[in-house]
Amino acid sequence: MARSDTALIMIDIQNDFCPGGALAVPEGDAIIPRINHLQKDFAVKVLTQDWHPRSHSSFADNQGGMEPYSLIDMPYGPQILWPVHCVQGSTGAKFHPDLQTDNADLILRKGFRSAVDSYSAFFENDHKTATGLEGYLRERRVHDIVLVGLATDFCVRYSAVDAARLGFGVTVLEGACRAIDLDGSLAEARRDMLDHGIKLAP
Repeated sequence: MARSDTALIMIDIQNDFCPGGALAVPEGDAIIPRINHLQKDFAVKVLTQDWHPRSHSSFADNQGGMEPYSLIDMPYGPQILWPVHCVQGSTGAKFHPDLQTDNADLILRKGFRSAVDSYSAFFENDHKTATGLEGYLRERRVHDIVLVGLATDFCVRYSAVDAARLGFGVTVLEGACRAIDLDGSLAEARRDMLDHGIKLAP
């Protein structure tokens, strides 16, 4: 029987983050069969969905022609500029067609505020504006979460660290995640997660 106090959080398994997408993570679609299989083991299942307006400030195209993957200072801190991706209502923003979505209890959209990016499933990148996921999980009496999805070194990492700071027990199934690995970001993410007491499992 699935544990009622543990949630499976499936991060941003969307077309634009899979091969052929605007911000493709290498082998991003390879994790989908395992994630579909995992869903039966959890009583609480949450999908997150990147959901940006076309005017989003994190898009390089909206920053005076700056190059994607360059770094700028925003009011909330450093921000990597990304290619246009996961625009609200676009094909790229849709979940990958092979992902089973009907079993999800909640679909949480993030990154819809144009002035601030949102890696974490719990907070915007200002680390203050909550998404509401913590309250939902508390109401469902969840104590532990298991994270899978895309990408290990960004949205999975920030979601895991925020969850640990909020007092949840956190496990990241690395085999059910894939990374962008931008200038060593995967190694940095792994160190950060381990430093926060997060369990990294195969």
